[in-house]
Amino acid sequence: MGDERERLLRKNKFQRSISYAQDELQSFRSWLRWMCVDQSTISTGCLSWSVFILLAIAVPVMSHFLLACSSCDAKHQRPYDAVVQLSLSSVAVLSFLCLSRFIRNYGLRRFLFFDKLRDESEMVRKNYTEQLNRSMKILSLFVLPCFAAEATYKIWWYSSGRSRIPFLGNVYVSDVIACTLELCSWLYRTSVFFLVCVLFRLICHLQILRLQDFARVFQAESDVESVLKEHLRIRRHLRIISHRNRVFILFALMFVTASQFASLLSTTRSRAEVNMFTAGELALCSITLVTGLLVLFRGATKITHKAQAITCLAAKWHVCATIDSFESNEPESPRIQIPCPRPFPSRASNENDVESDGEDAGDEEDDVDSTKLIPAYASSTISFQKRQALVVYFENNRAGITVYGFMLDRTSLNTIFMIEMSLVLWLLGKTIGIS
Repeated sequence: MGDERERLLRKNKFQRSISYAQDELQSFRSWLRWMCVDQSTISTGCLSWSVFILLAIAVPVMSHFLLACSSCDAKHQRPYDAVVQLSLSSVAVLSFLCLSRFIRNYGLRRFLFFDKLRDESEMVRKNYTEQLNRSMKILSLFVLPCFAAEATYKIWWYSSGRSRIPFLGNVYVSDVIACTLELCSWLYRTSVFFLVCVLFRLICHLQILRLQDFARVFQAESDVESVLKEHLRIRRHLRIISHRNRVFILFALMFVTASQFASLLSTTRSRAEVNMFTAGELALCSITLVTGLLVLFRGATKITHKAQAITCLAAKWHVCATIDSFESNEPESPRIQIPCPRPFPSRASNENDVESDGEDAGDEEDDVDSTKLIPAYASSTISFQKRQALVVYFENNRAGITVYGFMLDRTSLNTIFMIEMSLVLWLLGKTIGIS
C-alpha cells in the first residue's frame, strides 16, 4: 500500500508542468545560480547579465589589450591570444544567449521536457531523473581538467614573468587580481558552453529512453494504431528538439570551425613561433571547443541512429510474425520429408556462439538495435497488410535530429569531417606547401 501511494505521488509530481521552487529541479537550479546563469527572477537575471558582460566580454578585452606584453621574452609573449579570446568569447556569447532564450521562452521544466514525463513509463521517468542528477558531474568532468591546465599555465605565466608583465601599483596585488579575473573568465566561458552542450545531451538521452521503451511494443501484443500514434508523438518531440537547438548547433559548428582555421592560419605563418609556452593556451582552447562540439554531435547522431533502428526492428517484427503465421497454417497431414543439406548451421548448434557474440557486442546492442528474434505475438492479431503498411511507413518517415532539414546522422558526420579535412589540407598546401 505504501509503495503504491509513493508511486502515485511521484507520478502526480511529474504531472505539474509549471515550474515551482521546491520541485525535482531544485538542486539543478542551485547549480545554475552558482554558475550565475539563473534568470528566474529579476535580481538573478540582472546578476546573470552583469557577470556575463564582465567575464565574457570585459575581462577578455582588457586582458588582450592591457596584458599584451610585447616587451616580454619569447616564453611570455602571447601571439595567439586574440584567437583564444575571440574563440572562447564567441561560443560563450552564443551559449548564454541561447540558454537565456530557452529559459525565457519555455521555462526550465518545459525546456527539459519534464512536463511531458507524465505520459512516460516509470522506467523512463526514473532513468531521466537520474541522468539529470548526473549532468553536473558530467559537466565537471569536461570543465575541471581544462581549467586545471589553464590555471597551471596562468600561475606559471604570472609568477615567472612578474617584473615584465604590465601592472598597476603593487606588482603582487596586480598579478593576483589579474590572474584571478582571467581564470574566472576562462572558467565561466567554458562552463556556459559545456552547460548548453550537456543539456542538449540530456534531452537527447530522454528521447533514447523513450525509443527503448517504445521498442517494447514489438515484444508484446500491440495494434498498429497505438504503435503509429506513439511513433508520431516521438517524431513530434524530435522536431521540437531540432527546432529549438538548430541555431545553437549550426553557429557552434561555424564558430568552432572558424576558430580552428584561424588557429591553423596563425601557427603556419613563416615567422610563427610554436611551442608549449606560446601556443599551449591555443591548443587547450581548441581541445575545449572541439570536445563540446563532439558532445553535441554525439548526442544528435546517437538519437538519430536509435530512431532509424526502429525501422529495422519493425521489419524484423513483421518477418517473425509472417513466418509464424505460415507455420501455424500448415496442414495437419504429414508431408514427405526429403533430406537436404542445410546452407546454414542450425540455431541449436550455435547457442554458445550467440551467447559469446552477445558478450562481445557490448553497448552496441540493446532493445532497439539487437540481433535477437522477436516472439510472434502479432501473427494472430494483426493482418499482414497492416504490418506491411507500418513497415513501409517507418521506411519512408525516418526520424532524427535535423538542422534546417539536414539530418545529423553518421553519414552527415563523415561528410562534415571530409569537407573540413579537405579545407585544412588545402590551407596547409597554400601556407607550408603540403600537397
